[in-house]
Amino acid sequence: MSRVEAAGEGTDEVSEASEPRWLSEREQRSWRAFVESSGGVIQLLDGLLKRDASITFDDYEVLVQLSEAEDRRMRMTDLSTRLLHSQSRVTQRIDRLECRGWVQREKSQADRRVTYAVLTDAGQEAIELAAPLHVGHVREHFLDLLDPEEVDVLGALLHRLLVHVRELRGEHPQH
Repeated sequence: MSRVEAAGEGTDEVSEASEPRWLSEREQRSWRAFVESSGGVIQLLDGLLKRDASITFDDYEVLVQLSEAEDRRMRMTDLSTRLLHSQSRVTQRIDRLECRGWVQREKSQADRRVTYAVLTDAGQEAIELAAPLHVGHVREHFLDLLDPEEVDVLGALLHRLLVHVRELRGEHPQH
């Protein structure tokens, strides 16, 4: 029996039980371009942040999350979820940032099992110094390569993916 016969008359769909839905050439090009370009841009930005601000992209993202949080603090578990990192990886990042005096840990008064990561004044200064450099690099290596309409389309597509991922993680999608 052919794939078309197995799936039903006049359709290219294949039964889930019989075979995976392989990517078409077009889909594969898009998927691979997404994987390589997103990873490549992050790797490039990481190198530029290290060079220009002595901070890694991942550490910068921790500081961003904390700087945007209420009272510049987040529960460690929430930070882990937001960054898509394991709790142990976030713990290592906070250890490193704590050594630099940019973050400190605080136990919750209400629940001693909860630990907060808190952005210090020195950490706020660090992100204020790094942010203009980072934004310049984001513009140069990402936004300026697109016209305004492409930025809007890409933003809408990536937002749809973000909502999906957050829903799968049990989060309520934001804006």
